Amino acid sequence: MSYKLASETDTCALCNSKSIIFDSETSEAICSSCGMVLRDNIESMGPEWRSYSGDDAESKSRTGMPSSLAFHDMGLSTFISYSNVDANGVAISAEQRSKVQRMRRWNKISSNNRSYHRNLKNAFAILSTIKDKLSLSDTLIEKAAYNYRKALDHKIIKGRSIRALIVASIYASCRDLSVPRTLEEIATAANTDAIFAGKCYRLLVQNLELQLPVIDSNKYLARIANKAKVSEKTYRSALDMLSTIKNDTISHGKDPNALAVAVLYAACLKEAEDVSQAQIAVAGDISIVTLRKRFQDVRKIFPV
Repeated sequence: MSYKLASETDTCALCNSKSIIFDSETSEAICSSCGMVLRDNIESMGPEWRSYSGDDAESKSRTGMPSSLAFHDMGLSTFISYSNVDANGVAISAEQRSKVQRMRRWNKISSNNRSYHRNLKNAFAILSTIKDKLSLSDTLIEKAAYNYRKALDHKIIKGRSIRALIVASIYASCRDLSVPRTLEEIATAANTDAIFAGKCYRLLVQNLELQLPVIDSNKYLARIANKAKVSEKTYRSALDMLSTIKNDTISHGKDPNALAVAVLYAACLKEAEDVSQAQIAVAGDISIVTLRKRFQDVRKIFPV
């Protein structure tokens, strides 16, 4: 862990302490007294430049949105005004006007009319919609945009749906950042076929040689338990059962989300909580048939 002192002007809202530290690994400002996270997703506690006077600071300060991979032009597009005046407001001469008109035309052709940029515009519009529907973080969206750009450079998009490849890119980012989102959940938000999106995901992993970690089932368990509205006692029992099952070979190759749903249902039976299979399956976004199959695996270890 790498820590350094944050700004002295920061004050904790919980304990009024001024002992605020900045964790460079997690990009969080944390109170060292009570442990409260004050701010997150911070790239830096200050500007990367130095100012030696007020005029210097004013000239180096920047405005406008930051650049992002989730924009087709990364937020760095140029626009040549249609007014025939220069930066000082002086009218352009007739000889220069034809040159400027030619520059406008080539700028429009090179940036807006290419199929590459049109593809990115359509894809990132879908990406923005999914981000709003699923409340995904900016870091995850940046990673997904990077994956899609790489797929476009490798020409994986040829003959395939843009929506399906965007879903595959987001799911790969979720796997990489250990965010518990299923492929079916993302495909539903994008209004596309989950099976075809799964094929695009496997193609993406193969061509880009992605090394993705397996998502821990515990991350799914907390979300499913909240949706199913089970008691804390049942949730704790499911956690203990899941930790035992994960160490067994029976869990190898199984969908972590389906396994978490089956374990939670087994915990409900163990604690005599009145929750049906349909309720648990809907909370975990899986079919009842899948729940019953995984439940049979759980019963081999925990006879319920």
